[in-house]
Amino acid sequence: MQDYQTQKPTVLEILNTHQAMPGNLLPILHGIQDTLGYIPPAAVVDIAKALNLSQAEVHGVISFYHYFRETPPGEHTIRICRAESCQAMNGKVLETHAKQQLGIDFHETTADGIFSLEPVYCLGNCACSPSITIDDEVMGRVTTEKFDRLLATYKGAK
Repeated sequence: MQDYQTQKPTVLEILNTHQAMPGNLLPILHGIQDTLGYIPPAAVVDIAKALNLSQAEVHGVISFYHYFRETPPGEHTIRICRAESCQAMNGKVLETHAKQQLGIDFHETTADGIFSLEPVYCLGNCACSPSITIDDEVMGRVTTEKFDRLLATYKGAK
């Protein structure tokens, strides 16, 4: 994990780029996360100061939106669909299995830094439920066995 002091110039550049824009907090947070992969907790101080907001206000926005992370993501992000169609097709079984196999819960990263696990509330792949993504690849009809094969494939690619 990088030290915030090495990331701070990037954060300040993003702040400077968006500071005059109306409604700039969300574009700034997206810019930081898109660039660094997460929003370092230490950046909240700089964001709040630049926007004349309290740190609580900035943190409140970060914690409200599930998309934002305050810890570095793994090399691969697995998103499991939790929408109705996937739930009806054993999505909860897949979710429980994934958490057990990875040894983490949603919004966490494995100790080896390979995988992060995130919930998502529809991938638009309902005809092939249950669905997941690994990074940007959508996969359907994912059984626990298929999930295990996918994990092995992505671990082997390291």
